[in-house]
Amino acid sequence: MKVVIMCGGKGTRLREETAVKPKPMVEIGGRPVLWHIMSIYARFGFRDFILPLGYRGEAIKQYFHDYTIRHTDFTVELKTGAVIAHPTDVEDWRITMCDTGQETLKGGRLKRVARHIDGERFMVTYGDGLADIDLNSLLKFHEESGAIGAFTGVRMPSRFGTVRTDKEGKILSWEEKPLLDEYINCGFFVFKREFLDYLSEDESCDLEKEPLQRLAAEGRLSMYPHPGRWQCMDTLRDSIHLNELWDSGRAFWV
Repeated sequence: MKVVIMCGGKGTRLREETAVKPKPMVEIGGRPVLWHIMSIYARFGFRDFILPLGYRGEAIKQYFHDYTIRHTDFTVELKTGAVIAHPTDVEDWRITMCDTGQETLKGGRLKRVARHIDGERFMVTYGDGLADIDLNSLLKFHEESGAIGAFTGVRMPSRFGTVRTDKEGKILSWEEKPLLDEYINCGFFVFKREFLDYLSEDESCDLEKEPLQRLAAEGRLSMYPHPGRWQCMDTLRDSIHLNELWDSGRAFWV
């Protein structure tokens, strides 16, 4: 089953890093967040990836083009120019990288890589979100739902504590950063192939707007409620937090 990971955005809220690299290449523990996302899928046996590229996409192409040399020992025969890698435990991944335009929104990017998608179903996620998600459970949920698409929803903690009072100002409850009642979309989608008919290659085709809203209005979109943890790398604060989790051995997504 193909896994499409969105890699084309500019990451403007993480400009400290993305001025020189695409957001999926921002590192956690010396590896790009993109690698961490791919590792989540690989642990469940999903190792065939499609990366729609845009902003500074050449950095992603170069990283994976040089991946074996970067992560293994190798021998160079100077007379012939031959390079012989000595791989040990290099990942068994297949990665298709496609330039989908600098300004194209996510729906257009997905449609532009459709020629590389085969099979009855495929998966899609964002290039900046990590979770301790059970992808087999997500896939089973989608199959049993009968819907064209399923997305993963999480309940996020409030950034602030909440206080309830009576009319006189007496405190009735004080809760530090409670979980919000509403779910948010954290990615980790599964779609039937027919969802591609809801998309166009136009730059302005945004995945979350007309295509998914139309699918929801038709009653053909379902939500998989993820009970665990999720965190995106959206800001410098997020990047620092994720690296602290990794460095302290508390990375929940591994």
